Order: sequence, then C-alpha cells, then structure tokens
Amino acid sequence: MKYGFVKTACATPALRVADCTYNAQQIIEAVRSADAQDVEILCLPELCITGYTCADLFFQPTLQCGALDALRDILEQTAPLPVLFCVGLPFLHAGKLYNCAAVIQGGRVLGLVPKTHLPNYNEFYEARWFSPAPTENCEVQLWGQMVPFGSKLLFCCRQDDSCKIAVELCEDLWAPLPPSMGHALAGATVILNLSASDEVVGKDSYRRALATGQSARLICGYVYADAGEGESSTDMVFSGHNLIAENGALLAESPPFARRMAITELDTQRLAAERAKNTSYPPADTTGYRCIPFTAGSGVGEFCRPVSPNPFVPDDGAERAARCTQILTIQAQGLAKRMIHTHSKTAVLGISGGLDSTLALLVVARAFQLADKPLSDIVAVTMPCFGTTKRTRSNAQRLCDALGVSLRQVDITSTVLSNFDDIGQNSHTYDVTFENTQARVRTLVLMNLANRLNGLVVGTGDLSELALGWATYNGDHMSMYGVNASVPKTLVRHIVSTVALESVSALRSVLEDILDTPVSPELLPAQDGDISQKTEQIVGPYELHDFFLYYAIRWGFSPRKVYFLAQRAFAGRYSDEVLITWLRNFYRRFFAQQFKRSCLPDGPKVGTVTLSPRGDWRMPSDACAALWLQEVENLT
Repeated sequence: MKYGFVKTACATPALRVADCTYNAQQIIEAVRSADAQDVEILCLPELCITGYTCADLFFQPTLQCGALDALRDILEQTAPLPVLFCVGLPFLHAGKLYNCAAVIQGGRVLGLVPKTHLPNYNEFYEARWFSPAPTENCEVQLWGQMVPFGSKLLFCCRQDDSCKIAVELCEDLWAPLPPSMGHALAGATVILNLSASDEVVGKDSYRRALATGQSARLICGYVYADAGEGESSTDMVFSGHNLIAENGALLAESPPFARRMAITELDTQRLAAERAKNTSYPPADTTGYRCIPFTAGSGVGEFCRPVSPNPFVPDDGAERAARCTQILTIQAQGLAKRMIHTHSKTAVLGISGGLDSTLALLVVARAFQLADKPLSDIVAVTMPCFGTTKRTRSNAQRLCDALGVSLRQVDITSTVLSNFDDIGQNSHTYDVTFENTQARVRTLVLMNLANRLNGLVVGTGDLSELALGWATYNGDHMSMYGVNASVPKTLVRHIVSTVALESVSALRSVLEDILDTPVSPELLPAQDGDISQKTEQIVGPYELHDFFLYYAIRWGFSPRKVYFLAQRAFAGRYSDEVLITWLRNFYRRFFAQQFKRSCLPDGPKVGTVTLSPRGDWRMPSDACAALWLQEVENLT
C-alpha cells in the first residue's frame, strides 16, 4: 500500500461444473495474473472451486472432498505470492454444509466466511443444500491448522490501519439488512462480495446500483465478483459482471460477458477520513468480531485508478452540461430567495467583461426570470480605470445588450486619483495600494448605487479566488450575496460555455469571446491596449489550484498525496518542479488568506467543496502553514 491506495481486482475464471481440479488451475492462473499486475486484494466468485450450479451434487462427499483437495492445491501453488484473495467453496462443518468464502494469503487460509442469507425463491434453491452462517464465530480444522470460521471476521492490514477487509456473499447484499452493514460499523473499509448472480434483462443496472449504493451508504470500497463462463446453462446464464465501487462512485467494471478482470486502486485512507468527520457514522464497534492480521503488498507498479485533472468537472459531455444547468438553477434560486426576503427592487453588480462577472450576470438574469421580473431592471455597472481594455469594455457592453439588462458606466479614475491624493499614494507606483484602491472604489460605487436604487449588490468572486485570497479585502471580496462563492474557476468556464452553446448568435458570440479572454483583474495599466496583468502567471494555473483545492480540502489529503495524484493527473503537461512550485504557493496563500474567508458574505453552496465560515470550512485566520509547507519542501 502507498498513500492508502490498495490495488484491488475482481475476476471470473472459466470453470467446469463439478471439475474441482480444472477449476483450481483456472483460479491459480487468475491469482498469478493478478499478482503480475501488482494486485494486493483479489475477489473471485461464489463457489468458484466447484461451480455454483452443482445443485444436489453438493451433497456428494466426493465433490466436498474434491473441493478441499482443490483448495489445498491452490494454497500450495499460490504460497509464494503476496496477494490476498478469496475463493468460494462448499464446506462441511458440524454436520451442516455451508456456502463459504475462503480468504487466502501466502499459502494459508486466513479465515472461512459462510454465507448469511440463502436465496430460496424463483430460480434459487440454496436452502436445499446449505445452512445459514452461525451467529457466532468459531474455529475449524484444516489439515492440522485451526482456521477462524464465521461471518464476523475482519482482515486487518498490518501496514495501514485504514485497510480492514470483510466478506459477504451474493444474496447478502440483496437482503434488507446486509452483513456488510455490521462489517462497516465494526471498521471494515473494504467489502468483498463473492457472487453468482444470473443474468436477466435489466439486472446489470440493478446490480451496479446495489454495489455503488452500498459503497456510498457505508462509505466503503465494495468489490463484487460474479460467476460467469462455464456455469451450467440448464436454467440460467451467468455473465461475469464484476464491479468495484468506492463511496458511491463506480471505479472499475467488467461489463456482462466481457470476460476480463476489473482492476483499480481503492483509497482506504480517504474512506477512513470521510468516516472520521461524518457525525452520522458511529465509532467502530468490534463486539463479536475477530481481527485477523495480514500483510499488504508493496504498492509498487503502475497506478491504474483514473485521476481526472479536473475533479470538479465531469468528463462526460451530457453529464457536464446537466451539472452546469443544475448549478445555475441553484445559484439563481438562492439569489431569488434573498431578493424576495430583502424586498430588493433590483440587483446591482459590477460587469468587467471577464468570466466571473459574466456568470454572475447570467445567474441574476435567471433569478429575474424565476421571479417573473423584467431583465431591464437589472443594473450592471462597468467601471473603467487604468487597466481596462477596449476588449473587455466592449464585451461588457455586448453582453448586457444581448441579455437586455441595463448598463451604467462609471469611470472611477478621478475618484481613485482623488483618494491617492488623500492618502499620499503616487499614481505611478504600481503597488498593492495602487491596485486595491481601484477594487475598493468599485465596491463603494456598487454599494452606494444599490442603496439609492433599493437594490442588492451581487458578488462575482469564485471559489478558486477565495481559496487563494485573490480578492481585495472589502473590495471585490465584499457584496450582499455572492452567487459564485462555491463555484471553482474551472467550472465557471464550463457553465458559461454551456450557456453559450444553448444561446442565440448574439449572446453566443460575446460569451465565446469572453471565454477566450485571459483571466485578469485589470488593475495595472494596459500595454499597447492589451491586458498586462494575467492572473494565472501570478498565482498559477487555475486547473492546478482547483485540483489542489479538491484533494487538500475536500478529502484532507497530505501535500505528499496531493502531489502524488497531481503527477498522474497532469503527466506530460506539467513537470514535477512546476507542480511543486504551485503546490507550495497554494498552501502558502490558502493559510495566509483565511481572514478574508472568515467574513464572507452569504452565498449558495452548489457542490461538495465550499469555504463558507458558516458551513463546511472553519479555520483560524492565524493558523500556521509550517507543517504543510515543510512537507512540500521535502518533496524536492
């Protein structure tokens, strides 16, 4: 294991019904194949040593003994391999037959887990052959070795306490009270399910929903191995539909009849951290459970879990468009409620021709449509000064014209210069005072105009800017309602792009040009009419900072782990040196700028990451970043 990632797989070996010797060899090959791919945990199907469809042959001592002989052969031939794996077999204990999962590593059976819920309806007749798992654990003897036997077994990783494995079998997942619920409450972060689920129309979707839903409910990894090729087709067909889910997300899948191994990394540290902060999740109660230690593999080898460089943005185009539309609706509904409550006659916002103010104006327009108010009642204000370019000023005008909102222009140059005189600032000294005075004057104009018009000032700053503190305190940092406060910059771009694609030509044209304009506060004088101050050259690429924000804040990953993931997400795009440079800058700015977030205006939460001091993120404004920055330095 490395950084909590445990390489996990599920596979469906080809088999022959009741041919235990043949099946054992297929299982051995599957284990060797998994080991060759650096798999640390492998789940195989229910009763895969005999075949699930042996029916009354299960009562035959010859088959029972053949299964044990095959199990011993599997142990001997896989003994040199470090992979922990599960196989299914019938096992006779105290005069009763049980449908069991054998958990194996290093040539030893670490435990036998009998099935709890036996389906005995429709095409299933398991209660004809098997008994349900006893309520208490015990021990059984296998070739002179005492082996734990029972449904309450936890297999605990020696190297990482966050990795605890438990097992259930097929129908157990379908039951109203699955054993996996008790397993998770006892501390299991990974559930292995050995299954033999026959294929009928539509069942694959239901099976997928069950596995992903259970992983979400229990905040766990769920590994589902399904029976497939070789099972009897007398009355059923099995498809080998293998699934690996984590906390509601499907990470890997071998679709029905695909005949391949599903493989990925489960992040048990992430699961443990999520449980730790979820107050609905009770402390682990291991009463009645037995912990069996095992040693995980080295965690070396190719990292195969997909890591998106844009974790806030869905890769699928249709899903992305749907999410953007939903976020716009949430933003607009929040603003509409606030305007109704404050009896505001209008909404006032600064419009710069940049991305954030464009999205804010689109939100305001949608809120007015929801409230059945004319868009001409919206007051957008452009406030040119030293750094304003013809392109952004023109786009602000075109955008307001296309939407049909009222536009006012207030040139703030004279006011800014007057304030410079008041405080003794040299107008040719391009320092932080030069920049921030402009931002604060703009906010002053908006606030006073909103008072005069009985309106509400709508903030335009986004989540990424708040994380980096890229806002002027009591300048663009302040508003009466911040509609973009939990929308990261990478997602802002896609929301505006989605609206552009759905718009008529005039609006689409200006939105596309705004999307092509470099991100800038335009607080420094333009150079030959072009933007001279480009944000991403100063604070770093927003796609990197959004990536850091997602993993460092949403999941609480250490700088080392964030860097490890960034290397994989941005391989070939950013060098390690560049990643470390901007990661250092992220932590430095995030800690130093908390004071701005501690007094944020209200704004709607739209996703799982928000920095509102009243909601998801509460942090001292004077917290020290030394530990995090030292860890970043150690990366070099």
